[in-house]
Amino acid sequence: MAPDPAIVASGLRRSFGEVEAVRGVDLSIARGEIYGFLGPNGAGKSTCVRMLTTLITPTAGSAVVAGHDVATDADAVRLRIGVALQDASLDPKQTGRELLLLHARLYGLTRPEAEQRLEDMRRLVDIGDALDRRVGTYSGGMTRRLDLAVALVHNPEVLFLDEPTTGLDPVSRAKVWDEVRYVNDELGTTIFLTTQYLEEADELADRVGIISDGLLVAEGTPEELKRRIGADVITVDVDGPGQAAVDALEGTSGVSSVHELDDSVQVVTDDGAGLVGAVVVTLHDAGITVRNISVRRPTLDDVFLEMTGAHL
Repeated sequence: MAPDPAIVASGLRRSFGEVEAVRGVDLSIARGEIYGFLGPNGAGKSTCVRMLTTLITPTAGSAVVAGHDVATDADAVRLRIGVALQDASLDPKQTGRELLLLHARLYGLTRPEAEQRLEDMRRLVDIGDALDRRVGTYSGGMTRRLDLAVALVHNPEVLFLDEPTTGLDPVSRAKVWDEVRYVNDELGTTIFLTTQYLEEADELADRVGIISDGLLVAEGTPEELKRRIGADVITVDVDGPGQAAVDALEGTSGVSSVHELDDSVQVVTDDGAGLVGAVVVTLHDAGITVRNISVRRPTLDDVFLEMTGAHL
């Protein structure tokens, strides 16, 4: 028998006065899975996370995290989850060691257990000699890694990471990615990852969910989502307004969809190589000059554009 999912949500809704931020989200996330949650600002992404981590209660629907209901058994949920929010709230006057020991004791670990857990954190997260320095001296990347260690100190079943690499340089971002993979592989921790970096979701997530206007509009593995919108993407740089090119190409045989992108247009099709000529001829006949044309495979950004009408 398969184990129960780590996270289950059914008809999850949340309103703030007249504004319905989340309008009925269903989720089922397996234990040990890395789930990437994508959405533009205002889509309901953060509101979903706040409900799943018991920071706010749902207006309607239900959610069970680590086997416990977020509304009726919030304390049990909190004991079994770790949360690293986008803005790390770490005391700059404490050392990394003091902070980790404090959080371990707050979760009920004895002093020896807390000391052992701190050594475990050294192996899990690249903290190094900085552990005995004050947090206020840490770089942005080191602060994010310490925040990850704090979220893991009680060995949670489910780890929520809210945009864990926002603002980090590429080297620091890659280190955080490595540590997320290591935690998932070595501990089997389920990870719910929200991110604005599409390559981050592509790199880390087993499955991806895209939320727009309070609704889950797409879900699947990164490869499944890319295949869903078509085999190829043709990008055409044009002189003049892109909308004129969109109007000319809409309805062209073989075009699945077409979008305006500043001074270019993006065409989704099942046969990029075979359609390039038809695209050029159609635009020429419409009096539109083509400056450059290219064909490539779809990315998650293309999926996001197709599902929401916007880039992330």
